[in-house]
Amino acid sequence: MSESGVQLSGKSLRTKGEIKVWLTAAGLAVGLMMIAGLLLLITVNGLRVFWPDRVMEYTIREAGGREVQVSGIPLRDPPRRSAIPGSVPDDFQVFTGNKDVYRLGFRYFQTDSVIKVEEPKGLRMAERLEYGRALFYPVKLKLEDGTEVSASTEGFDVRVRELIREARGRWDQIHEIEKKDIGSINRTIRELELRRRPLSALKGHEVEIANIDLEIEALQARFEALAEEMNQLRERQTKDRLSYRLSSGEEREQSVGDLVHYFAPNEIGWFGQLGVFLHRGWEFLSEEPREANMEGGVFPAIFGTFVMTILMAFLVTPFGIIAAIYLREYARQGLLVRTVRICVNNLAGVPSIVFGVFGLGFFVYGVGGFIDGGVQYPMAAPWWMATCLLTIVAIVGAVYLSTSNRIALVRDPLRKRVLRKIEGGAWVLSVLSLIIVIARCPYFDGFFTRSLPAPTFGTGGILWASLTLALMTLPVVIVATEEALVAVPRGVREAALACGASKWQMIQRVVLPGALPGVMTGIILAMARGAGEVAPLMITGVVKLAPSLPVDFTAPFIHAERKFMHLGFHIYDLGFQSPDSEGAKPMVFATTLLLILLVVALNLFAIHVRTRLRQRFQAAAF
Repeated sequence: MSESGVQLSGKSLRTKGEIKVWLTAAGLAVGLMMIAGLLLLITVNGLRVFWPDRVMEYTIREAGGREVQVSGIPLRDPPRRSAIPGSVPDDFQVFTGNKDVYRLGFRYFQTDSVIKVEEPKGLRMAERLEYGRALFYPVKLKLEDGTEVSASTEGFDVRVRELIREARGRWDQIHEIEKKDIGSINRTIRELELRRRPLSALKGHEVEIANIDLEIEALQARFEALAEEMNQLRERQTKDRLSYRLSSGEEREQSVGDLVHYFAPNEIGWFGQLGVFLHRGWEFLSEEPREANMEGGVFPAIFGTFVMTILMAFLVTPFGIIAAIYLREYARQGLLVRTVRICVNNLAGVPSIVFGVFGLGFFVYGVGGFIDGGVQYPMAAPWWMATCLLTIVAIVGAVYLSTSNRIALVRDPLRKRVLRKIEGGAWVLSVLSLIIVIARCPYFDGFFTRSLPAPTFGTGGILWASLTLALMTLPVVIVATEEALVAVPRGVREAALACGASKWQMIQRVVLPGALPGVMTGIILAMARGAGEVAPLMITGVVKLAPSLPVDFTAPFIHAERKFMHLGFHIYDLGFQSPDSEGAKPMVFATTLLLILLVVALNLFAIHVRTRLRQRFQAAAF
């Protein structure tokens, strides 16, 4: 009896599907654990970059029996072994810094060659503008006035930090002169030269050309004065020098002006380590990269990623919503609309590099070249005038048929269908003829003809990259918006129509507000996908190092033609294009963590907006 009861109980479990429920829950738990593990790995390795480690000093016996001392930070990675166990002793990796001496920042040592390991006192770590970090024992300071300060003097480290702060202030002055003053002069000279170029081929403009030449001479004199001031500041950076000794006994000198940060890694407590951690983190977020992007900060990449994502969202949202409204609310649900939906769904699975190639060909070379140099193959003037007339007639006819309600007054079904087809044909003809009028206009020579052959918009830029990503994420927004429109209750629609609202008033004031939370979901998905894409950006505007930001305080303030930096491409460049892969590995984790946080921040903001909209239109929540 009990056996049959157990069997029935087991059969009951299978019948209810509880085993499958447990398997589903287990699959969900495994997936969540994998995601949490990946985020934990990135977070730990990303934040560990900024935390200062203790520096050890190793006494190594080399192959010839000579003993040398090397200072460095042992990595937490396990030792590597040879492919044949026992053939080669274990070795371990140490960050030694001093790339100007050792050529690489990391070295490998065999474990059996280590004689002694100790934690030295008096050792200092300095972050430099070139050659990365340095580990050394300070000897003395050689100041500009000829005096020398020994490292044993009380307050030596304080004096070094004061000199570093003074040098950083001079670097800020140099960058201000170089980017703001000299950059403004160079732009003005270029504009004057472009204005002078067409006048030199004409007669009767000698006075105007002479005035332009005088302006250029005055600007060049100002340029030379600023260059001289900048050279003096650069020369001042090399006056104060720090003499130091390596663990191997070699003595070297370093300009204090090339130092960024200076501290004693083995003598600071927890709060000192926290101060170094915060200093490095702020430097990473607020400064420009240096040393082939392996040192310094990533602020231009953060700014470029943020601006590109916001611009992409603003571009894709109206087109996606308009397309979804037409497909769901206005288009006749037939074979053509089903084909369009299939195409939209298939576009969501097209590789991103394909969109990048399309963006390069259509946006960069096509539209950008048109903006720069005008029409390449213009239409004959009489034919263009005729096309303009046809366009006007088609637009007027389409607007008249769409707004006059004559279709609704016709009771003959056959005549209704004919008028609707005429209306649709008029709109198609209007769009096609308008495109021809713009693309083949014989009177348009481009906005930047004087700058050619140097392209302005005919090369990669943040506008074309944003448009390419907007095109790539458009199917996501269309599908999400359609689903949101379908989810609006039918009774709400009928109530609006029963109150006398037209179809567009019903869509505008009832359906769209109720569907906005779902629309925001599509925008969130589009932003999440677009912010992490790299392949399309590599050929439409992203660069390794951008000298200027796409948005600044120089008129016209928004420079859509400029190239930009991106966190995703920065990760690719560090991980696969860096000359020192070992040195770039920590920065890869830090930049990856920052990219994840940026995407999460943008998504949280969009989710907050969606929640507010859902609370506002509670009746249409779904």
